[in-house]
Order: sequence, then C-alpha cells, then structure tokens
Amino acid sequence: MDIDFQAEIKIDVLEDEILQARGIELGILRLDQIHPVVSGNKWFKLKYNIAEAVRNGSDSILTFGGAFSNHLIATAAAAKAFGLSSIGIVRGFHAENNLSETLHACINMGMQLHFISRGDYSQKDTDAFLNTIAQQFPQSFIIPEGGDNEKGRKGTAEITALIPDTFTHIVLPVGTGATFSGIRNALPGTVEMLGFTAMKGGGYLEEAIKKSLKSLLPNWDLITDYHFGGFAKYNQSLIDFMNAFYEKFRIPLDMVYTSKMMYGIFDLIKSEKFPEGSKILCIHTGGLQGNHSIKHLLSYK
Repeated sequence: MDIDFQAEIKIDVLEDEILQARGIELGILRLDQIHPVVSGNKWFKLKYNIAEAVRNGSDSILTFGGAFSNHLIATAAAAKAFGLSSIGIVRGFHAENNLSETLHACINMGMQLHFISRGDYSQKDTDAFLNTIAQQFPQSFIIPEGGDNEKGRKGTAEITALIPDTFTHIVLPVGTGATFSGIRNALPGTVEMLGFTAMKGGGYLEEAIKKSLKSLLPNWDLITDYHFGGFAKYNQSLIDFMNAFYEKFRIPLDMVYTSKMMYGIFDLIKSEKFPEGSKILCIHTGGLQGNHSIKHLLSYK
C-alpha cells in the first residue's frame, strides 16, 4: 500500500508592504499540504527507512519521540499505510499519566507506546541502548528520533527538486537537523541556507549538521534567537503573530516550528539583515497537529 499524497506542491508568494519596501521576494513551499498527517518533511525522512524495513521483512517500525512529536504520529500513519505495526519509545514517564492528543492519535493508528525515563531517553543513540532495544523488539526496524539517519537525509535531499533555482536563500525550521543536512547536501553551495532552531540552546546542532554534510559546504547558518523560551514554548506575541499571519496570508503555521521561523524571518527583514533584492524561500514543514494544545488561542484550526 502507498500513501495518497497531493500531486501538486505549490509555492505561495507573500505580498506585504515590508517586503515591497525592502525589495525582497518571500515564498513558502507548502509541504504542509501533501498529506494531513504525514505532512511537511516527515514523509521524505521516512520513505527510504520504510522501504528498507519492507525489504528486510520487518513486521514493525520502532522510533522515538516526545509527547507532542510530529515524527511519532507521522510514523504511526505511514507504518499503518504499509501494513506494518509501529512502536513508539516516548520520553518521560509523565507523558503516560497525561496522554497528549498526539499520543492518543498514535494509539488510534495502532502504535504501541513504551514510556521511559528522560535519563534513559538521553541514551537512545548509544550502542548499548540500541542493542537492548533490538533484543527486546527483534522484528522491528529502528528509525532514530526525527528520522535523523542517512536514509532520512537521502529522502529530504529530494525536497530540492521542488525548489526553483531562482531563490537566493532557503530557510527552514530545525529540530534534529536531518532535513537541513539533506537539503544542504543537495543544493548548490552558492545558495544560502538558514535554519531556525526550535529549542533553547539549539546551537549544539551545528556540530551534528557538520558531521552530516558531505563536505564543508559554505553559506549556511543556524539562527538560535527565536525559540520563545524553548521547545514547544510560546508567549502572547507568538500567538498574535500566528493569528495575524493567517488573517493576512491564509497560511496556517504550527506553534513549535514554522511560526517561530516566520516570526524570525520577518524580524530579520525588518532589521535589514537580508540584502535588497533577496529571493527567500521558506519551507513549511507541516506539523500542524502540534497546535491541538493551543487551539483555543488560535483563529484557525
């Protein structure tokens, strides 16, 4: 079985007086529209992992995430579509006592959830931990958190086929760095890339991204100043921005990733950080299900 994706992925070009004043073109690649659950960059990170699982004869996909993980819910949906079971290793015992809507949705799609302590979760990428998991779930194909492996980066590199060569800057939110690395590897070095980290202290991702690049490619940077207090944190300014953005452009943003990216981009444009005549493409990485916890604050669903 396959997943029914929207055939055409469009770029919305924003019309705004701030952009006009600076002579800047700003577009958004609407990956959020390709599928209601396996949206944005999620399928690109999963496609080669799932293909390998099927080739190996695995009967389930096992992966990792937190209580509000877009990756967990996308994996649950994709595994179900391909006739595979799914297992989610969830960070923190507290998440079991108060299931998020994300985790409820994972369960409804057949995912088995196993909760572990934050301390154990921090060891999830070590050989010792992975060996234990492999022994406990011998028929499972293991995918790292966020799909951050070679197959995930191979998939996200294919996003570049959707990017016209007229843009001078490519911008996206960064979680694990898998999508950023995959796209940077596939883009010409002359194109500048900016990644907006979703978590506080996200600068640590710089070394991880460097290790994932095929060479010391130039023209990329991580912007760490727009986390709004940390991962999945927000304040009234961000909520107001999300509502105003939707009111003006009719494009929904998620609270965890894309809203912070777009807030940051407009702030940098106002501060004249981009040269006049820049052509900027922001990648909408989906994850709108992450808005469930704040839906009462938003003017859109």
